[in-house]
Amino acid sequence: MKIILTQEVTGLGGPGDIVEVKDGYGRNYLLPQGFAMRWTKGAEKQVTVIKRAREAREIRDLGHANEVKDQLSGLKVSLSARSGNGGRLFGSITPAEIVDAIKAAGGPSLDRRRLELPGQIKTTGQHNVKIRLHPEVTATFPVTVVGAK
Repeated sequence: MKIILTQEVTGLGGPGDIVEVKDGYGRNYLLPQGFAMRWTKGAEKQVTVIKRAREAREIRDLGHANEVKDQLSGLKVSLSARSGNGGRLFGSITPAEIVDAIKAAGGPSLDRRRLELPGQIKTTGQHNVKIRLHPEVTATFPVTVVGAK
């Protein structure tokens, strides 16, 4: 089955890539989850639009990815969230909030979909967050969650 990816799928490709997958994987997982759409001639025209948007926010190359990794390693990322007794948050910290906090701390603009959280962040304290900057480069940086009443 020929499909066009609309989101990054680990081990398969990124948005706008045209890939060939087994029928069951495409029909039962990728299409219902919204990770891909069926390939048609009309849909192939949309690929160029998706790729342009992807290139605008993409890390350019391995050297650029290493530069961003160095920037992230020196940042002190801190978030404030409402919490109750014992440091438990009301709700959880989202990847979008983390990306905004990175930007506020003077870091680079990143894509929230590249963040890999260690589960949901629902407590105050320090949490290690991983981000895939490039297929060969991943960065891990601490995020401090401070409770507010």
